[in-house]
Amino acid sequence: MKVYGLPADEVSRLFRGGEVCVAVYGLGKMGLPLAAVFAERGARVIGVDINPRVVESVNRGLNHIEGEPKLGELVRRNVRAGRLTATTDGEAAAREADVMVILVPVVLDAEKRPDLRALRAVCTSIAGGMEKGDLVLIETTLPPGTTSGVVAPLLESSGLRAGEDFGLAHCPERAMTGRVVEDIMGAYPKIVGGIDRRSTEAAIGIYRVVNSRGVIPVTNATTAEMVKVAEGVYRDVNIAIANELALVARKHGVDVWEVIKAANTQPYCNLHMPGAGVGGHCIPVYPWFIIDEDTRLIRTAREVNDSMSGFLVSRLEDILRREGERLEGSEIAVVGLTYRPGVKETYHSPARLVIEHLKRRGARVYGYDPLLSEEEIRSSMGVEPLNGERVKWAVCLHGNGHELRINAERKIELRQIFA
Repeated sequence: MKVYGLPADEVSRLFRGGEVCVAVYGLGKMGLPLAAVFAERGARVIGVDINPRVVESVNRGLNHIEGEPKLGELVRRNVRAGRLTATTDGEAAAREADVMVILVPVVLDAEKRPDLRALRAVCTSIAGGMEKGDLVLIETTLPPGTTSGVVAPLLESSGLRAGEDFGLAHCPERAMTGRVVEDIMGAYPKIVGGIDRRSTEAAIGIYRVVNSRGVIPVTNATTAEMVKVAEGVYRDVNIAIANELALVARKHGVDVWEVIKAANTQPYCNLHMPGAGVGGHCIPVYPWFIIDEDTRLIRTAREVNDSMSGFLVSRLEDILRREGERLEGSEIAVVGLTYRPGVKETYHSPARLVIEHLKRRGARVYGYDPLLSEEEIRSSMGVEPLNGERVKWAVCLHGNGHELRINAERKIELRQIFA
């Protein structure tokens, strides 16, 4: 049932009743959970992915995303019920669907510019199967202005007009790896912004069914894009503040952890913790969507956070020197390789930069993380895993207890690095 132009309450009724078919483009860490939740809430869902193995896995009722509570059961139950299927044919899925949801990655190229190739490819695929009355929702985080300036023209290659023949809205995902299902279903309200009032209305109707915390409509799609980018920038800038405060505290012989804990008892203060840098798919990426000559603070925050891995290795070199040793030739285990504790993901992990700095200074580097297999450590970090060998030095980037299982003579935690 086509939903563009219908009141939100009617869209919600049709969705719950199984009369709406949704195609979700991109069955990765965010897309598969969203597809499964849509199906759980009543829609008939077609998942679309370019990877045939992913499609085959989903059609067998299997969950290929590790570490997401509840997701396996949701996929299994909804595939068995016939509410969730998958395909590699994005154009055919668009012909069958009433609502198309885009959740493909936007990464940075070598010049730190947004790479929109996956987004463009999906839009072209959707345009080949669009019909009047369709609704396209974009959950992928985008540079502000992309929905109206890039996506709409690509979809209009169908011969249909955005805001007249079909609806288009930006509805950014607001989920964290390791708790995606919980976040989608209502940890925070959903942000929606359409290119016109009817697009926003239809999007509200969809997400009211999905998100128990409700929906926050904003003025337009560009506003919704900016909301999500602002959330990431906020975290990046505040982590940079924590890192700089750690450097200042060290100059004054003060424990920055004690400072932050005490300062945060004041209700207007919410300092983050310092560390070896910032990793993941979001925080180190989204600031570059808006960095230009006017964003001096945001650019500086990126530079501060990217510099922390070098600072950490310089401090380690100081510690070794005090012990009468040299970094060059030393055997050092880097502990905590994922970008944050408890999440099996190494994308933009600060550990990679730490390892590169150590190698450049002549250290013999090993890696350890209980979430990663030995082969994953080799392939993602380019070092040999620490597997029963005894090393003299272990640098613990997470400080979450992993170091207790390391066979090392000396274990250095982040708190010692900043001392």
